[in-house]
Amino acid sequence: MSDVREQAAASRWNACWRLMRFDRPIGILLLLWPTWWALWLAGAGDPSWANIAIFTAGVVLMRAAGCVANDLADRDFDPHVERTRNRPLAAGELRVRDAVVLLAVLMALAFVLVLFTNRMTVLLAFAGAALALTYPLFKRFTHLPQVVLGVAFGWGIPMAFTAETQTLPAVAWWLLTINTVWAVIYDTEYAMVDRDDDLAIGVKSTAILFGRADRLVIGVLMALMIAMLVVLGVAYTLSWPWFAGIGVVAAMFARQLWWIRDRERQACFRAFLDNNRVGLVIYAGLVLHYTLP
Repeated sequence: MSDVREQAAASRWNACWRLMRFDRPIGILLLLWPTWWALWLAGAGDPSWANIAIFTAGVVLMRAAGCVANDLADRDFDPHVERTRNRPLAAGELRVRDAVVLLAVLMALAFVLVLFTNRMTVLLAFAGAALALTYPLFKRFTHLPQVVLGVAFGWGIPMAFTAETQTLPAVAWWLLTINTVWAVIYDTEYAMVDRDDDLAIGVKSTAILFGRADRLVIGVLMALMIAMLVVLGVAYTLSWPWFAGIGVVAAMFARQLWWIRDRERQACFRAFLDNNRVGLVIYAGLVLHYTLP
């Protein structure tokens, strides 16, 4: 009997682990890179170790909470989508009550973390929590949930500036806008994977909105993001590693456009995953700017 209970507990923990997407860390990284961009810019290359720890742990917790909230909102849709039908709630491995309790625990832990910053950051955290919890609902009534995702995924940017400097300079909002453009790029690539299923069940996305112009719009957004990164570098007088990194990102974007040329599902998903390296390259360029003579 004890073996049966142990197996049931292990199965439950495994389902919770997958519900939080800890088996797929790409989402954590797509949240982490822009947060680290902001910390390094706000800290002029030397952010406090306390803030690095707080925001890194916060990214992990909030991404997990966002995934739980998303699956709660989509539990009636996910069984009808090829890529999501085996998620724990959709497959009946967990009850709704289990997911709600898990979500509450994750949000509470994230709130405790932000209490170690300052009042301004705590106030911004409430807006960030609202974005994380409500984002999944936007796909019901707008074709632009990817824009909301970009703001939600980038909300650590203004919080990082207030935590480091207790101010919200214009560059924080510029960086948030860059991240929002980036999120529309990679999440449209992601949505292209599910476009046929989403059309069948009535879920909206930029991939559906852009239609046959999807690759063109993605290309335009990529060019816009590159231009915005260049403007940021000029405004902040960043050195050659930053601009070298932008050049690498431009080449990576060109490769992604080539991958998605036929709109094949696996190729679109591959392009989406490649954006982890895009975020890393931008971060590396910023770090090298501050560390190289």
